[in-house]
Amino acid sequence: MPRFPDSETDARSPERAPRPRRRPGAAEPPVQFLKGVGPARAGLLGKLGVLTPVDLLHYYPRAHEDRSRPTRAADLVEGTPAVARVTVADVELRRIPGRRGRRSLSVVRVEVGDETGSFFLEFWNQPFRAKQFAEGETLVVSGKPTAPKGRGALRMTTPEVEKVDPEEGTDEAHLGWGRIVPVYPLTKGIGQRDLRRAVDEALRSHIEEVVDPLPPALLEGERLLPLRDAVAAIHFPRSMEEVEAARRRLKFDELFCLQAALALRRRSLVREERGFAYDVTAEIDRRIRARFPFPFTAAQDRVVREIAGDLAERHPMNRLLQGDVGSGKTAVALYAMLAVVAHHRQAALLAPTEILAEQHFRGFRRALEGSRVRVEVLAGGMRTKERRDLLTAVRRGFVDLLVATHAVLEGDVEFKDLGIAVVDEQHRFGVHQRRDFRDKGLRPDLLHLTATPIPRTLALTLFGDLDVSILDERPPGRRPVRTVAVGPDGEDAAWALVRREVEAGRQAFTICPLVEESEDLDLRAAEAEAKRLRTAVFPDLRVGLLHGRMGATEKRAAMEEFRAGRTQVLVSTVVVEVGVDIPNASVLAVLHAGRFGLSQLHQLRGRIGRGPHPSTCLLFTGKEGGDAGRRIDAMVETDDGFRIAEMDFAIRGPGEFFGPRQSGLPDLRFPEALLDGPLLQRSREAAFALAARDPELLRPEHRPLRDLLLRRFGDRLDLVRV
Repeated sequence: MPRFPDSETDARSPERAPRPRRRPGAAEPPVQFLKGVGPARAGLLGKLGVLTPVDLLHYYPRAHEDRSRPTRAADLVEGTPAVARVTVADVELRRIPGRRGRRSLSVVRVEVGDETGSFFLEFWNQPFRAKQFAEGETLVVSGKPTAPKGRGALRMTTPEVEKVDPEEGTDEAHLGWGRIVPVYPLTKGIGQRDLRRAVDEALRSHIEEVVDPLPPALLEGERLLPLRDAVAAIHFPRSMEEVEAARRRLKFDELFCLQAALALRRRSLVREERGFAYDVTAEIDRRIRARFPFPFTAAQDRVVREIAGDLAERHPMNRLLQGDVGSGKTAVALYAMLAVVAHHRQAALLAPTEILAEQHFRGFRRALEGSRVRVEVLAGGMRTKERRDLLTAVRRGFVDLLVATHAVLEGDVEFKDLGIAVVDEQHRFGVHQRRDFRDKGLRPDLLHLTATPIPRTLALTLFGDLDVSILDERPPGRRPVRTVAVGPDGEDAAWALVRREVEAGRQAFTICPLVEESEDLDLRAAEAEAKRLRTAVFPDLRVGLLHGRMGATEKRAAMEEFRAGRTQVLVSTVVVEVGVDIPNASVLAVLHAGRFGLSQLHQLRGRIGRGPHPSTCLLFTGKEGGDAGRRIDAMVETDDGFRIAEMDFAIRGPGEFFGPRQSGLPDLRFPEALLDGPLLQRSREAAFALAARDPELLRPEHRPLRDLLLRRFGDRLDLVRV
């Protein structure tokens, strides 16, 4: 494909020849100085993240519509998007009085047609539209025809409209019809026509400022378009084949640049030395395993070998341990920490909640009873002297294994010789922890735990700079959980099941999405639901309450009552989502289950099935449809976390899937690229190979890539230091 066209005969920008280019190195002007934009429209573009003409060139369409062949009025089909060239026959403004205190409405109906027939354009509550059209005008309209209740004349509601100026000449002179037309994401106050014109102007006056970050050899090897050609084609393509070629190049860019950044970080971590290596001998291995009342699964054995291999190296470990709920991650993490403690260094586990920190502390202390390993917990609500004494012991090296929330990274917490930190379910890139530990003068091994399984293609992107271990085997005795969707008619039977389980000696969780009742949302809140269950449903049972607004002492007491069996039904918010381990709990009831995400529902379900009893998850639903209904169906279908992750990704799509998990990741212009496994694999291999050949990216052909990576990822991935 040729570079951006120079001639007025080219279909992408036919109106006139390009403007003179700015001299190289000149500062890029704000977008408001682009012809036809101005200060007001520049302010609106700023809301879209567009500040300069080059930003505008990288503001890509969300879709393309083939408007190269207008449809005759007689050939319009209800429900099928179409573009038609028509003449205005009549314009009518109707006002509809409001009823029962409601405001009045207005509708502008424009009758349009051609020699084959007619139809209507409708604009609701936009009375100013009546003055925009005049009889005899020629329009090009684009929209989806509908018919009221399936009969009567067709209409297009709020279509895209462009007036045809007879002085402009041929159809090909227009940006919104007679061609394949870009459709952009918008903000209030700016329309498709405005954006197309601005982009067209930027293409002619600023395309030379688009710098290609990929070296020529890579472009040739991957058979990719030059970036300027791809940018031109994504906006104003001559064919849908050009669209696909442009999208492939731009998707490759996003994946390659991210993987290159991760490759550089990974190389810097490998070069970073801690000064010595651990030798996990057979005797150390035997003594550690003796602390567990169960044999490791084959998957746990495999991961333990991988971790021991990391510890034997002189550079810090940076590994992610990924496993489904109940797969035995905590046991592997304790093994890793004890392997370091055996070499007379300290270990720390960072838990996401105080409840989980307390639980880990209890489990570790129980496993290490009778040993010389001193385990402590740094928790909220500690008295000042108690906290001061604990921090002194940590600083002097008297504490071997410290369990804490992320408050352990605060300035007053100092270790004598921290060798390993286990990070449970938080900040999955580890950039922030590594930076914070480095600021304390430490270079510990890092082991990240996540109970949220992630499809392999996403793991390559999310954790490209980490070594990934997977626990894909259930420990013996871990029972599958039966999941049932409970509609409004089935609630009495569901609560009867809860009662039967409690009377058989088991316990139950009830999960609510809110703490207090809300007038705006018709949801059962935890406090109100606890009161209702105590009085109306289970007046003879002991019903407890737990939520995030309670103080640390209250939460600890509530969990202790439940753990000891004195509370039979615990009403809680999602504060129990991660890691809470009550083997005697056999029922989980989730109210308004459609309000929760799929991975969150799966995490909640993991609170049961941890003991020897058959367990049931009850998902209380209304009349959920759409994505909420698909999430409920997925939960009923399987309790395999990796299958759940794939279904979650399919339902939400890449952009929504990442959410807060996207710590360190940029916003992707083409998030669907993450679904393209082969393209992701090729971009990763190319990026890591390039980083191996030129780890500083100092070769002239790599300088544009280096500059781009520093601009895009410098702070997020700590690349400035790298």
